[in-house]
Amino acid sequence: MRLALVLAAVLFVSAPSAWAQAPAAPKAPVALETVTPTGASARVEPEEVHIGEPFTYQVTLTHPKDQRYELVAPTGEGPVELLQQTRQRQDNANDATTTFGLRFSAFELGGVKLPDLAFDVATPEGPRRFVLKGKTVDVTSTLPADAQGQGAELFDYQPPQEVPIRSWTLLYALAAALAVGVAVWLLVRWWQRRPKREKVVPLLPLDVRVRQSLDALQREDLPGRGHVKDFYFRLSEIVRGYLGERYGFEALECTSSELMASLRKLHTPGLPEDALMRFVSESDMVKYARADASPESCKQALAFGYDLLAKTYVPPAPPKPDAAPGPRVQ
Repeated sequence: MRLALVLAAVLFVSAPSAWAQAPAAPKAPVALETVTPTGASARVEPEEVHIGEPFTYQVTLTHPKDQRYELVAPTGEGPVELLQQTRQRQDNANDATTTFGLRFSAFELGGVKLPDLAFDVATPEGPRRFVLKGKTVDVTSTLPADAQGQGAELFDYQPPQEVPIRSWTLLYALAAALAVGVAVWLLVRWWQRRPKREKVVPLLPLDVRVRQSLDALQREDLPGRGHVKDFYFRLSEIVRGYLGERYGFEALECTSSELMASLRKLHTPGLPEDALMRFVSESDMVKYARADASPESCKQALAFGYDLLAKTYVPPAPPKPDAAPGPRVQ
């Protein structure tokens, strides 16, 4: 009985330390809150869709001017294939209208359901999500209605016929000689006018170039001169250019949703994702939704650029020294 009590006390004392050493469960991804535009409509052009032929699926969204809708490209296999997508925005007096044009091709006959469309929405309260249910379109065949009953018209075999063939050998030879002469002439001209070899200036490290760009932007004081929109355009290019070169992907041409999606697929230790999402959302609102930003907000955005560089930049490892030479044999 005493031995059992001693073992129970030992287990009770050691259990908290074991629990403290247990790894924490991974956090589930935070789902974005949904938002609904003030108006949404969709139509298919042309109304009669033939199998394999492209058609346009036009979606028009009416929403407040301080919101920006970005389409998340539909993925996955299905009876339709996305060929092209376009986006247009028009700001009105009280709201804004964003029109998306998606070019599809269908490869199944009958009623085909188009994929649901997801939109990333930049709002003053933060990123949101809107999903538009896909419409069902009727896909018809390109053959006439009586094609199956009548069959296709076939041509019978024809006897061999004489077909005259012109010979262009001489012209081909003259063209080849002329091309060689022109190439030799161009080569001689290039050799005579070739540029002189200039001294190659070594490229500065990434953190030095980014910090120099941030310092130059701070010295220009664009917000103080009333150029808030230009300030956010410049700062967004510096941040995107740094992220693209730091993690090896094309960040300058990405939309805001594509930028965040690409970063989540990469190994980015120390990346302040929440602060980056707030910066991207704030930049989009100022650049595209004509939102205003106070001098303090501009100062905090510039400070975020320095903080992002400090938290994510890792200096490259120095090159390994060459092996020491062996003893000289005389």
